[in-house]
Amino acid sequence: MQYLSVEEARARPGLRLVLTRGVPGPWGELAKAVFHVKGLPVAAVAQEAGGDDAALVRWTGAANAPTAVWDDEPARTDRNGILFLAERLAPEPPLLPEDARERALCLGLCDAIAGESGFGWCRRLMMVDAMLRAASPPEPLRVLRDRLAWRYGYSAEAAAAAPARCAEVLGLLAARLGAQAARGSRYLLGDALSVLDLTWATFAVLVRPLPPDVCPMPAQVRATYEAKHPAVEAALDPALLAHRDFVYQRHLPLPLDF
Repeated sequence: MQYLSVEEARARPGLRLVLTRGVPGPWGELAKAVFHVKGLPVAAVAQEAGGDDAALVRWTGAANAPTAVWDDEPARTDRNGILFLAERLAPEPPLLPEDARERALCLGLCDAIAGESGFGWCRRLMMVDAMLRAASPPEPLRVLRDRLAWRYGYSAEAAAAAPARCAEVLGLLAARLGAQAARGSRYLLGDALSVLDLTWATFAVLVRPLPPDVCPMPAQVRATYEAKHPAVEAALDPALLAHRDFVYQRHLPLPLDF
């Protein structure tokens, strides 16, 4: 993937998306997936993991990836802000249901996966906990660990509770997928692709990354993502991974490029 610097991105119009270079961060991959399905071309802007984000903060007001910026509009630094921007710029195909009840269900389930104290958040707490237990990490890894610990509100108590929350969300999604299959649908909501399918597909990397031939990443990152916990493993229904594969094969480009 070709990246612009922050300075280069600020000088051009259109849709720009700040991404952490070199790793398949699930929040960034979700934003990329939304824009891909919408057919919206984006210019990628590099954020370096553990790097100096001063220029990014001056531009967008936050040291955050993903962040989407459309022309001179305010930066969208949150997941739903990015989604709603994409829905406005390209209404078709819709990724949110029109029905108010179904829309609320979709956004609520996405939040259970990708929101604060959701599946992704809790997996990050588990990763920080493992990094804190590691002896003498190299300086870049230590800086990244400390930033993640601050961003995700790490505490020993929060890390201890995280596996159960991950398992709860996985169970919720597995039950939803089973109910949908029983009514003849391949999707987690209704009969067409929604942002809920994209959210699960991209966040599954935190337990089972796609194979290296389609998802190349540093060995240390892959090992961190693949770290197993009995409660999480017990809740990880194989149907959820099959659904991830279906979404990528039917709707998203492979191999991943980051």
